Amino acid sequence: VLFLEQYISVHANMFGRASRMIRYDRALNERNAIPALNIMDAALSWYRLDDGVMGGQSETTHSCSEDNVALEFKGQINTTGGGFTSIRSKVPNGLPAETIALRLKVKADGKTYKLLVNDGVKSMMGGISWQADIPTEAGGREQTVTILLSDLRPTAAGRPRQINTEDVEPLLAPNMKEIGIMLSLSLSDGSPNPKETFGEGIFPFSLTVLSIEPISSLDSNVCTPNSS
Repeated sequence: VLFLEQYISVHANMFGRASRMIRYDRALNERNAIPALNIMDAALSWYRLDDGVMGGQSETTHSCSEDNVALEFKGQINTTGGGFTSIRSKVPNGLPAETIALRLKVKADGKTYKLLVNDGVKSMMGGISWQADIPTEAGGREQTVTILLSDLRPTAAGRPRQINTEDVEPLLAPNMKEIGIMLSLSLSDGSPNPKETFGEGIFPFSLTVLSIEPISSLDSNVCTPNSS
């Protein structure tokens, strides 16, 4: 009887996961993208991409302030059968060629999030995503995080990749046509995100992004629309 119950439970979980994968509508999410923030003079519009794409149960409820100035990235992580949520926006013209870093102003909950950029090209294998960790402070205090493009790590299907010129081209700022923020079980180097900076089981999260700026020097020179 115990074996039968376990058999039924395993297959019920598999069916539930497969059903969630079938129902997950990424195209609809993209059509319902929410406008918030700008990179230089380009308006960003954010859609959610959660672990539901692989049958998970995490949920994102993102929103923007009335004046489109701040982006709210909130929701619930469920580590049963998944463990990530993200929001992403197209950057049609890419980042300015002279960009050496991205500077973010955020308010958060003490969790370690990830910044990601990619070329915006969809593929069956997911393509290459360049990622870096965003450690945050608890309590919702405003903080500034500067991430060098040289510190971004190439990943594929959530796993780190070595830079091999045969299949991974070097990161070039103008080619980065999509940007995103993620909360995940894994850090950018592929190691586990500790429960102290992630969570465990089912838990809420909250990150407010106040601005994202490409900068051309560590003296905090901000790229301008005419500089690219």
